[in-house]
Amino acid sequence: MLAIINCKQLVTLAGPARPRIAAEMRELAIIPDGAVLVNDGRIEKAGTGAEIEPLIRTDTEVLDAGGRVALPGFVDAHTHPVFAGTRTNEFEERAGGATYQEIASRGGGIQTTVRATREASIDQLVTVAKHYADWFLRCGTTTIEAKSGYGLTLEDELKLLRAIQRLDNETPLRYVPTFLGAHDIPPEYRAQREQYIALLIDEMIPRVGRERLARYCDVFCEEKVFTTDEARRILSAARCHGLLLRVHADQLSLSGGAQLAAELGAITADHLEHSDSAGITALSEAGVQPVLLPGSVYTLGSHRYPAAREMIDAGLAVVLATDFNPGSSPTPSMPMILSLASTHMRMSPAEALSAATINAAFSIGRGSQLGSLEAGKVADVVIYDLDDYRDLSYFFGLEHAWRVYAGGKLVFSRR
Repeated sequence: MLAIINCKQLVTLAGPARPRIAAEMRELAIIPDGAVLVNDGRIEKAGTGAEIEPLIRTDTEVLDAGGRVALPGFVDAHTHPVFAGTRTNEFEERAGGATYQEIASRGGGIQTTVRATREASIDQLVTVAKHYADWFLRCGTTTIEAKSGYGLTLEDELKLLRAIQRLDNETPLRYVPTFLGAHDIPPEYRAQREQYIALLIDEMIPRVGRERLARYCDVFCEEKVFTTDEARRILSAARCHGLLLRVHADQLSLSGGAQLAAELGAITADHLEHSDSAGITALSEAGVQPVLLPGSVYTLGSHRYPAAREMIDAGLAVVLATDFNPGSSPTPSMPMILSLASTHMRMSPAEALSAATINAAFSIGRGSQLGSLEAGKVADVVIYDLDDYRDLSYFFGLEHAWRVYAGGKLVFSRR
C-alpha cells in the first residue's frame, strides 16, 4: 500500500461519471490537507489527512507531500508520438516568413517526416519514442492518445502501430492507439489520389481492424488534404471494421469537418480553429467532444485560436491536448497548453484542468478508470512543487512535477 499525505490541495475532480460541461468544468472537488490511499495500483480512498491516517498500516509506504499540490495525471488526447527525425529546418524557415502551407506545397511538412519514418526500423522508432515518453511523464502526463500517420503505406503504418503497441508495454506511459493513414496523400499517389483512398479503405483499414492495432480511426479533413466526401468514405469504412471515429477538423480553413464529425457521430473533432457557430451547434447536438490544440496555433505563428468560450457556453465537454508532433506542435507539456488556454482562449485555470484530465479521459474511452482521483480508479497521481493548482498554468515554461505515479508506481522523481 501507498499513502500520500500532507497535500495542501488534493485536486480530485470527483463528480458525475461523465464528461464535465458548462459550470461543472470549474468544479474541481479540491480537498484541503488532502491525502490518498493506494492499494494494488488503484485508489482505495481520497480524503482529508484525518480521514486517511487511521487507515495507514505498519507496512504502508508513506509519502509526505510537504504541503504541495496533488492532481490526477494528465490525459493527452491528441498526439503523434512515433516518428523519425525533426523539422527544425522548417521551423527556421517559418521564422523567416514561410507559411506552413508553403512549406508543405514543396514537399515539406508531413512529407518530410514520412520520408524519415519510412527509412527507420521499428526498433529505432521505439528507441526515440521512449525518450519522448520520458518527456511526457516529467510534465505530469500519464496517458496519451497516439496516432500513426507518418508511414502512409500499409507496411509502414502497421510498423507505427506496432511500435505504439510496444511502447504501451515497455514504458510507464499509457498509449491509446489511433490509425491515421489518412494524414496526407503520399507523393507517389499525388496523381492517383483515388487509388490511395482505395488502399486505405480496401487494405489498410481492414488489416488494422482485423489485427486490433487501433481503437480509433482519424482523418485529416481539409480541402487540400482529404475532402469531406473523401473523409466520409474513409471513416464509414473504419466504422464497418470496428474502429471508433476521430476527425482533424477545420484546422486550416472552414472545411466542413465539424459538421462531418457530427454527422458521423465521431467521438471527437480536433483542432476546430476555423469552426463557426453552425459547426459548434452541430457538435453540441451530436454530443461530439471538441479537442482543442492551442500548441499548434502558437507554433505556426497563427492568431486564430479555437472559440473555446463559445464551445463551453454551448454545453460542449471541451478537451485540451498538446498535438505533440515534429512539425506544428513539438511540445509534450500540458502545463504549457493550460497556460495558452487561459491567455489566448479565455478558459479559466479550473476549466483548462478539467479539459486536460477528466474530459480528456472520457474522450479516449477511459473516463471510468482515469482523469480523477476517486476510489476504484487507477492511481495516476502527480505531485507538483506548487502552493496552488492555478500556479501550474500561471508559472509557465517550467517543469513543476515533483513526483509522478502511474498505476501507483513511482515513474518520475525530481530531487
